[in-house]
Amino acid sequence: MTPKPSPRVQPQPGLPARVTVYEVGPRDGLQAETDIIPAGVKAELCRRLYAAGSRDLEVTSFVPPTWIPQLADAAEVVAAVEVPEGARAVALVPNLRGLQRAIDAGIREVAVVVSATESFAKANLNTTRSGAIDRATEVIAAATAEGIPVRGYVSMAFGDPWEGQVDTAAVTSAATALHDAGARTIALGDTIGVATPGLTTRVVTEALAAGIPLSGIALHLHDTYGQSLANVHAALLLGIAEFDASVGGLGRCPYAKGATGNLATEDLVWMLHGLGIETGLDLGALAATTEWLSRVRGIRAPSNVARALAAAGLDTPDTAQEAPTP
Repeated sequence: MTPKPSPRVQPQPGLPARVTVYEVGPRDGLQAETDIIPAGVKAELCRRLYAAGSRDLEVTSFVPPTWIPQLADAAEVVAAVEVPEGARAVALVPNLRGLQRAIDAGIREVAVVVSATESFAKANLNTTRSGAIDRATEVIAAATAEGIPVRGYVSMAFGDPWEGQVDTAAVTSAATALHDAGARTIALGDTIGVATPGLTTRVVTEALAAGIPLSGIALHLHDTYGQSLANVHAALLLGIAEFDASVGGLGRCPYAKGATGNLATEDLVWMLHGLGIETGLDLGALAATTEWLSRVRGIRAPSNVARALAAAGLDTPDTAQEAPTP
């Protein structure tokens, strides 16, 4: 009998024993897709991800529908998803109005985003770099007053499509502002996927030197040039233990021309499990979720691991289950 494909486990000394995989597929993975996916399918995606072991899930974004019509059904999706005990359901919010909409929908944890560069702040956030930070800190204060934890994103932390190289001092100042305002985790974003391991090491090291604790730093990586896993490994060597990923490798920044999908959750988990690092995630169930969503949308996801497992005929749960009726 041919054994099922699985990572060959070889632990490496000095790496974290456990890593948090923060799943952004339902939000960042779908926000820039051209097709409008029904709320029922989005809710089923969230349910499948929770069933695969995800306990850190960004389910949607409460941005104005005119900005991102793909997520106009945020409240409907939240209402349709039962969050397992001990799991997180996070929503991205752009401002105080978005925060209130999220609270009204039942969300109890939010994320905010700022930019390390002026160009991206103007294109993505419709404000200046400092204006985005002011707006985010305002949201953090209001959310904290309601007992709602906040996660912060610093976009364009490794490169910008208009400005090119980004001064690491700009990255650390934005990250420090979010941390000082009360954000529990700061996700440094390689929004256009240009980071390399050396640059990853430098940016993370400088963020640590600026006073952000190791436990408060995460990486949000895109795989435009195929460097995401190498960058993860560089960060693991520094002790970073939280990484964003999107099931199937879905998602890209709608404002950054040429930026491709996020780091695929299955690809990340394959490497982490191969290093003997615990994630709490079921690799087969993740791959099955990717295959299910690919059938629903009629679009093949870019995840290498999901494709390899499907080609090998891996028997994963729910592979034959049909999508909910839109």
